Amino acid sequence: MKKVKITVLKTEFYPELAERYLTEGREAGPCPFQKVGDVFYYEGGAEKPEGLCPWAWIDLYRAISAYSLGAKNDWYKPGVSIECCTDGVRPVIYELALLDEDVSL
Repeated sequence: MKKVKITVLKTEFYPELAERYLTEGREAGPCPFQKVGDVFYYEGGAEKPEGLCPWAWIDLYRAISAYSLGAKNDWYKPGVSIECCTDGVRPVIYELALLDEDVSL
């Protein structure tokens, strides 16, 4: 199992959808939990890395754990994958980078 570096690449916000669907409307703004440049490390198991949004963790865990175990996505260059949380109004885009460090549980 390999260690995975998780980096926030981009945060999106769709104000027209926020106005229509969120209780706070446009005032809600982009994701309040993650900022561009935030970095987290997955070191195996099911424990969420400290500081990573819990909702994003639920969305990303399957891809991160599979990637750590050697799963490949032929759409991306070796050693990297791009994933996002499933918030349709203010999604966050993450880079998963496979590190050379092995981790043991």
